[in-house]
Order: sequence, then C-alpha cells, then structure tokens
Amino acid sequence: MGKNKLRKFSELDKIDFVHQYPYARLAAEGFPLRGRWHEFFGNDRPIVLELGCGKGEYTVGLAQRDPSRNYIGIDIKGARMHAGATAAQRMGLTNVAFIRTGIEMLDSFFAPGEVDDIWITFPDPQMQKPNKRLTGTRFCTMYRRVAAPGCMLRLKTDSPFLYTYTERMARLNALHVEAATPDLYADGSVEAMPWLGIRTHYEQQWLDRGLTIKYLQFCLDGDAPLTEPDADDIPLDTYRSYSRGHIQMPQLMDADGNDPENQTH
Repeated sequence: MGKNKLRKFSELDKIDFVHQYPYARLAAEGFPLRGRWHEFFGNDRPIVLELGCGKGEYTVGLAQRDPSRNYIGIDIKGARMHAGATAAQRMGLTNVAFIRTGIEMLDSFFAPGEVDDIWITFPDPQMQKPNKRLTGTRFCTMYRRVAAPGCMLRLKTDSPFLYTYTERMARLNALHVEAATPDLYADGSVEAMPWLGIRTHYEQQWLDRGLTIKYLQFCLDGDAPLTEPDADDIPLDTYRSYSRGHIQMPQLMDADGNDPENQTH
C-alpha cells in the first residue's frame, strides 16, 4: 500500500465522524451506533445516505445546503472518502458522517426504519451483472430493511442503460416513481430542485463529454418480494469512463480555492 494511502487512512482515524469498519472489524466488534445515529448527531433529524459516495461530493454538498438533515457517505474506498471527510472537517459541518465499509453490510450499521433517504450518484451500471447493480432488486431489498416509511431512492446517472433498467424495475414492482428525467439540465429539474445541481467527479467528466445526466426518484415502500425486470432489450452503453484523473470539485476546495487532495505533503 502506498504511503499516500496510509497517510489518508491515518488521518481518517483522527476524524471523529469517520467510522472505518471493513468486514473483519465489523465481524469482531459489531457497530455500536446501529439504531443510535440520532444520539451520535445529537438530534432527531432525518438521516440520508449517499451509497458508493467516492470522494463524498454529494454528502458534503447536500449537508452544506440542508442543515435540517444528517448526511452519511458510505464507500469501501477510504482513500477516496478522505477528500469529503477532510472538507467537511475544514468547513465545520456537524451534520455529516462517513463509513468505510461495503454497501452489502448496510443493515449491520442501521436499524430497521433508521434511514429516511438514499442517494446513489453515478454508480457502475454493471450491465452484465444484475446482482451488482446498486439500483437492482437485490440491493433495493437490502435498502428496504433499513428504510423508514416513505424512504426515497434517488439516482443520478449518465448511463442510459441503468436509467432505463431502474425505471423499468421500479414500475414493474409498483414502487411509486416521483421524478424521472432523461436530461435534468435541459428540462428545468435543476431549477426546481437545486440540490440536483451538485456535481460529482464523474458527473463533470460526462458533462465535459457532452453526455446527458439522468435523474430518477422512487419510493421504496412495500414488503412484497421484488421482481427482476427483463432487460435483454435495453441497449447497452457504448462509451467508456475516462481513466481516473484529477478533477477539481469546487465544494471540496479550501478558502483559498485550492484542493487539499492535490497538495504535496
């Protein structure tokens, strides 16, 4: 493991709102805040998750815009999470937390009914692997185990395949779709819902390439087993991601306009 990653893991350990619980630690210790997140935040405000949060741009951006809710970013990659966690610390945000773990372990961290809202921003569409799609029936069944009544799943994606698949899955299973747009920057959605304008690392890549951004929002309520839709007729995406490069995210910069993630130590 590189020295830069080790430095980031060490710094994360010193941030009291970052919880690093890979599987081995979780199995050995359990998670003490399960069912007690409102005690951790010191309030009874709604709890919102960003799953696969990466650098945590949405977690931090939403927390800045909406202090009436508590936001928790979850990702297995601690080195990526470091950017959002240190930005939240620098800004003095008190309605933010991060967990380093796999999304499959969600109900080890949250009790039934503890989660009020779920964001998934620019996940891998997993076109060949339905069980790995974060908006698929397998994962939505997991989300239901921790979701409060009325919990929304909110997807932002560049992928026509994932957008079409997810909308089809929601409608097939009578999960009430509250918003669906194949081009949120062209139809006034951002003006009506300004929080949709927060841009992640990957979103900026797609916008730079002239791709459209899609948004889907549906309710997870219900207890009937979820049925997997037929997706064989959905055209596959024909483009590929950029190689990982550095894109500056304004909401993660310090007061002088510098990105701490791009500084030498």
